[in-house]
Amino acid sequence: KKCGRENWTVAFAPDGSYLAWSQGHRIVKLVPWAQCLNNFLLHGTKNGTNAVSTRLPRQSSESSQKNKPCEHIIDCGDIVWSLAFGSSVPEKQSRCVNIEWHRFKFGQDQLLLATGLNNGRIKIWDVYTGKLLLNLMDHTEVVRDLTFAPDGSLILVSASRDKTLRVWDLKDDGNMMKVLRGHPNWVYGCAFSPDSSILCSVGASKAVFLWDMDKYSMLRKLEGHHNDVVACEFSPDGALLATASYDTRVYVWDPHIGVILREFGHLFPPPTPIFAGGANDRWVRSMAFSQDGLHVASLADDRMVRFWRIDEEYPVQVAPLNNGLCCTFSTDGSVLAAGTQDGSVYFWATPRQVSSLQHLCRMAIRRVMPTSQVKNLPIPCKVLEFLCYQI
Repeated sequence: KKCGRENWTVAFAPDGSYLAWSQGHRIVKLVPWAQCLNNFLLHGTKNGTNAVSTRLPRQSSESSQKNKPCEHIIDCGDIVWSLAFGSSVPEKQSRCVNIEWHRFKFGQDQLLLATGLNNGRIKIWDVYTGKLLLNLMDHTEVVRDLTFAPDGSLILVSASRDKTLRVWDLKDDGNMMKVLRGHPNWVYGCAFSPDSSILCSVGASKAVFLWDMDKYSMLRKLEGHHNDVVACEFSPDGALLATASYDTRVYVWDPHIGVILREFGHLFPPPTPIFAGGANDRWVRSMAFSQDGLHVASLADDRMVRFWRIDEEYPVQVAPLNNGLCCTFSTDGSVLAAGTQDGSVYFWATPRQVSSLQHLCRMAIRRVMPTSQVKNLPIPCKVLEFLCYQI
């Protein structure tokens, strides 16, 4: 049902200030997230998210009006397949050697929106004004996914049906820094690790690719899926990687050693590998990792949205959704947004559960050191087991 009005992508700004989605027919809608929350409350929705609005960055009355969140409707000129927000940190320098001059000076309050289009172009917009800043042209096919490095460097990676990933430096006026080749077919999705050092990419093959973003080289392939892999996302602490596939499964990996820690199945009993491509009424279309590091949401063709805990085999909550295509959690993880084939967005209040002390300890230690260093700590074996994610 690819008629042009599908909502292929939904995205939240890193600071929680904006929501963007593709309404279909070339149009992207940009709405202040606080405005959405107010609408939920006005309609009597019991979602428990009204506290989020108090965490949004307050704009000083003395600051310029350009920073005041306001709604924009953007005509991208072609069907929009992917969206990504990027915010700038001034201290993060461009990787470009020649930095004498640039057209744009990105300050602390800069917020950009990248849109990946059907014709292979990537357009970069100023979120506060809705104006077009850059037009990146190098892909020869649909730009299926976009992701910004979380470190504020404005490094953008694009995944395309032309079988490549391209790395762009927006602080260097959108200069393309590198082309990552290795996928034998279409690339469906890509995601940065929280420390921006690793990129995961998935596509129309059974493998999951991990890339070293300092050297722009392939680290390893993760083998285990039995059909095309369509989505990937790291946990907030970087210790886990979730991937979704048309083989009706979502896997949670330890990406540092390539081991599958958890399998979330959407068809019971699960299809054998030889039939894994035939159960197309159970294909998993999208998945997202919550900010609490404890929940994963998945969206499948069986008209269901599922919320999973990473330490449980079965979903903790299930909700109906027809013709879903994409999903993502809000910045604080309290709301799940999902896009459908008719250009709509649906919202759910996510399950709120108190994390165990073990889970909090695991996430806390990885804020100061990566998993590889955690495993080398000179501490008793039992404590090490307590701090590591196990099968």
